[in-house]
Amino acid sequence: MPGLRRIFAAVALGIVCSACSVTRHIPEGQYFLQKVTIEDDKSTPRKERIPASELEKYVRQTPNKRFLGTNFYVWLYEQADPDKHNGWNNWKRKVGQAPVLLDMALTKKSAENLKIYMDSRGFFSSQATYEVDTTSRRKRAKVTYRTRQREPYRIDTISYEFRDRFLEQIILPDTVNTLLHRGEIFDITMLDRERERITAYLKERGYFNFTVNNIEFVADTLGGHHEVGVRVVVKQHLTGYDERGQAVMDNNMVYRIDRINIFPDYDPTAARTDSTLLQRLDTTYFRGLNVIYENRPNLRPAILRQAVPLYPNYIYNSAQVNKAYTDLMALGYFKTAKIAFVEQPQAVDVTNYVSYIGQGADSTQTTYTREGYLTCNILCTPTLKQSFKIDLEGSTTSSFYGLKATVGYQNRNIFRGAESFDVSFTAGYEFMKAPDAKKKRATEFGVTTGLTFPRFLLPWRTGRYRSVNLPKTKIELSVNFQDRPYYRRTLSSAGLTYQWANKRYSTFSLRPIDINVVDVSYLDPDFLNDTENLYLVNSYKTQFIAGLTFGYGFNNQLKHLGGNATVIRFNAETAGNLIDGLAHLFSHPKGSDDDPYYTIFKIRYSQYFRTDLSLSRKIMLGEKTALAGRLYGGVAMAYGNSTAIPFDRLFYAGGSNSMRGWTPRTLGPGSVPRPDTEFPTQLGDMKLEANLELRFPIWGIVHGATFFDLGNIWFLKSDPGQYSDEAVFYLKNFYKQLGFNTGIGLRFDIKFAVLRLDWGIQLHNPNNPVGERWIHNFRWKNTALNFGVGYPF
Repeated sequence: MPGLRRIFAAVALGIVCSACSVTRHIPEGQYFLQKVTIEDDKSTPRKERIPASELEKYVRQTPNKRFLGTNFYVWLYEQADPDKHNGWNNWKRKVGQAPVLLDMALTKKSAENLKIYMDSRGFFSSQATYEVDTTSRRKRAKVTYRTRQREPYRIDTISYEFRDRFLEQIILPDTVNTLLHRGEIFDITMLDRERERITAYLKERGYFNFTVNNIEFVADTLGGHHEVGVRVVVKQHLTGYDERGQAVMDNNMVYRIDRINIFPDYDPTAARTDSTLLQRLDTTYFRGLNVIYENRPNLRPAILRQAVPLYPNYIYNSAQVNKAYTDLMALGYFKTAKIAFVEQPQAVDVTNYVSYIGQGADSTQTTYTREGYLTCNILCTPTLKQSFKIDLEGSTTSSFYGLKATVGYQNRNIFRGAESFDVSFTAGYEFMKAPDAKKKRATEFGVTTGLTFPRFLLPWRTGRYRSVNLPKTKIELSVNFQDRPYYRRTLSSAGLTYQWANKRYSTFSLRPIDINVVDVSYLDPDFLNDTENLYLVNSYKTQFIAGLTFGYGFNNQLKHLGGNATVIRFNAETAGNLIDGLAHLFSHPKGSDDDPYYTIFKIRYSQYFRTDLSLSRKIMLGEKTALAGRLYGGVAMAYGNSTAIPFDRLFYAGGSNSMRGWTPRTLGPGSVPRPDTEFPTQLGDMKLEANLELRFPIWGIVHGATFFDLGNIWFLKSDPGQYSDEAVFYLKNFYKQLGFNTGIGLRFDIKFAVLRLDWGIQLHNPNNPVGERWIHNFRWKNTALNFGVGYPF
């Protein structure tokens, strides 16, 4: 504790020093930029108001970043001796920041930027002003920007001018999806989005060369009254210049795909430097694909054909091109993939025309445009076929510490069909620090192997599922041996999982075969006698579990990199229903009259239902600062052939991804006093939890976090014969049984992984005696140190 106090004292001293003046080295007549404030226009209706957070990016000068409300980084920078360039002083300059000094030219430019941006949003009568305060504190400046949006210009009429007459019959029917509407604000950003929408619409219909530059807008404000007439002009394609230097325009061409060449083992370095490469390449034609390779292709052509939805003579479609890229990368075999198109030259004396009569067109008049052909080259660079990984997870408290390590091997193309084979070995160790513990060690060993196919494996033809995105089939086998102070058991499992996704952010998984056998070879009699929770005792028995599992996930983080994101995970699992129906038809119950049950392979099978839901949201507060939160709830219920949920399907609280003030399985259930056992066994069939975390950068790859967690586990039904009523969930008083903790953490972002260290401090422990649950005195036993890989949610 004395060492810990010294650390806190050193940190506190640094913060106090950084709070002192950082202006002593600033020359006379200049000012340290202490604060920049933007006041948005509160007189504008909230729906049309441009918030200050949206205007911040147009301010040219921003203050130095702060730490715990102080100018710590500026203070640290100023501690460096300007005449010395040794490692210590260079470190101060690198971590610290030079003070930002007020620049009136940049302040004026910032106000102009705000005005320009408000104009682009349709507020042409807007005004941006600024005020500089240099008198409140010596040598410090505070800049306040004030915006006035005033009355906006609104769209009065929308018309179209088609200089490419062929496109009139294609675009006009799609105006039902336009982003421009009468009465809305004349917003330049919305006009740009409309141009992008029309361009994307045409690129899915053969217009390979069509760009946003082929669309322009003409605005007419002569009508007055802050009204704008908008004319959408669709231009022709520039084909060249005549002998007089004048532009030659023609209708935009429609393109078809001619040849499709795919290079599954493309090496960009060899392509640039090896002059004899092309002479060594062979070509295999397979259902419209020219598979080009050297020696022997590493992937079977049929696998490539399934991943590329492009065919010769098809109209060019950008959506299908994007799908081809996504499906190729989803195979897991390629490091990069590039799809490039080359326009084929046309003979001077040959011109292909295509005619079109669109929806609502005059059937007596047919328009024409030229048709061209494209060569498609798909360049795929394989990733490393084989790889290894090592994961470490650790936790410690005042009573015990534990370490778990996983070593894995992966082969991404074991049968030349992009099948991914992986195997991992796990070893875990826990040690009790208590001197009176009867057995101080617990060990765990396991092996898991899986084989993933980039398609559905079904006993019937799967042609109807070709429209499914990213289909996968995974076969898994695992064995895990656990030697605990009070039991030894072996867990064996086998599973078949189907996974797929939709076109946006959702993923699905269906596990029709999920078989688990829990073989308990030893159960300590003293543990049975000391355990008051008979429900928990029943969950330790040898069991056969055959279930059906469905999972759903929503994750838009990859689509919003560096922005706000939402993650949803839902799981539902049921076990034993099919076996129970067959058992009732073809066998007789065993056991006593008070507890009759059925078996399979002489093992009692489990019958239960389990579901859980996790909702996470990340809100960016700055470039690298974010507020993240999660709500989690789960419930399980045994019925029929079971009197208890299997041990591994019960819920627990604590650990690196849960209540971080506790280690795993040490919180709950409810407000039951924690039993005096050597190892934690706190489990329940219901769980509620909420987490809140502020993430912020510290220096380089080091990021920090401060967090707050609350939650607990309970039993769903009251059963005085098996466990205390304090462990049961009751709506009227469950909030009194919630555990609270806070804490701080470090994250080390090493690009391919995030290493995390969280120190949680208990604030309210519902398992303490009444009157001692709110923790006022800091003690090491009321904390937990958790190590993990990746973010907790």
